[in-house]
Amino acid sequence: MRADAVPHLARYALFVVMAGILAGIAIGAAPAVAAPDAGCRQRAVDRLEALAPSGFLVYQQIKDKQFFTRWIACDDVLLGLPTAVHESVHHLTQDHDAFPLMDLSYIKRPHEISKFFAPSVIAGKFQRDELVSTYLRPGTSSSSTDFLYLLDELNAYTHDLDASVALDGLRPHNEQVDSRDGLAALMAFVAIYVETAEESHPETWRGLHEPSVAQTVSALWSQAEKIMASSCGIANFGHDDQSFIKQFCEAKPQASLAKILNRPPVCPVACLSAAPKSAAQR
Repeated sequence: MRADAVPHLARYALFVVMAGILAGIAIGAAPAVAAPDAGCRQRAVDRLEALAPSGFLVYQQIKDKQFFTRWIACDDVLLGLPTAVHESVHHLTQDHDAFPLMDLSYIKRPHEISKFFAPSVIAGKFQRDELVSTYLRPGTSSSSTDFLYLLDELNAYTHDLDASVALDGLRPHNEQVDSRDGLAALMAFVAIYVETAEESHPETWRGLHEPSVAQTVSALWSQAEKIMASSCGIANFGHDDQSFIKQFCEAKPQASLAKILNRPPVCPVACLSAAPKSAAQR
């Protein structure tokens, strides 16, 4: 691995480590690692306020500020802050039984979609990948069994990427990160799920056309499109993002999505040809 590269699985390792720490705190056990410096955490939040207003809105909305700041790794604020935003979006979703959009308005979760076919059905349509294993393989997460939680991840990664884009000016010019991978993957998962519903799951396909469901999918997909497009001018911003983007830009998933969105989906073609970042761009 190159010295200037961030490990591909760093974000997912952080999720696992922090989940374990938070679980220990929840049952009264001592954390396995020393708590981050409070001053470092506050400086990170100050940076979020100055550079990423949408991410800071998430921090303002969450009642448990310590939940947010525990995700901040002082030795890698550029990883920790988007992760804190991501996980706090999940927290807000649970608290409000609604998806927080980018402007922190909320759209009610349509629980009827929990009856749709399990997203794990589409896992075999993707090449082996950590994101596929994490979100689609049976027994790994709620998103593998319930489309409602796949949409939850789509929304969280939209907020996550927005924060990463806003904070990118702090990143060294030659550093490779995987910031775009998560949202690219979740957009691909949702698109292939919708395509599969049209092809072979008529009850789910009918359900996707119900007004409350279609409105929710459209709102979450539309903001994901916008944030993905905003990231396309940033090079060295993904590892597997292009393969996922190519997959959801194929004609069949695009056609199926169009029937739910009542418009053609936007393929972020600029993300497929990002030029290498140079020192002059800093």
